[in-house]
Amino acid sequence: MSTKMTQQLTQRVTQRGTPMVESQALQLVLRSSQLAEQLSSHVTTVLKAKGYTTVSPAMLTFLSTLECGINYGSDIARSLGVSRQMVAKTVKGLCADGYLEQVDDVGKRKQILFTELGEQLMADSRQVLADLDGTLSEHLSEDLLITTTQGIQDIHEVLTTLDAPLDART
Repeated sequence: MSTKMTQQLTQRVTQRGTPMVESQALQLVLRSSQLAEQLSSHVTTVLKAKGYTTVSPAMLTFLSTLECGINYGSDIARSLGVSRQMVAKTVKGLCADGYLEQVDDVGKRKQILFTELGEQLMADSRQVLADLDGTLSEHLSEDLLITTTQGIQDIHEVLTTLDAPLDART
């Protein structure tokens, strides 16, 4: 049976009669979002218990995009797809919390660097995730974890080609 036929058979209809086709891509979006939230929540909970009282999932997501060395606001904004003003506000808060520091650079540019506390936070975050690997391996096969991770990477690569300009795909 083709995918199209399967979708038609599993199609739902709203109260107003609007057809809502089911898809694996929709399930992937929903499940991956739930998984990301669960992972972030778990890491945040463990880190708070370790004394990082101001840590949040959003903070960890932001910090995880930074390089271990020198970072610049414009590069961070570009990689996250947010404004430089949003990055500046977030960096200011993370500096106040003691995780980052800003150092003058050439012109108006400022280097954004991890403090010792920030480096320790990121090291502890990675350790929490490594510990979680062990827990997952107790309940799931390591092959399943590896295959799932590779499958997600493969899906990402396919979607990247879809987002490429049309003339680049031909």
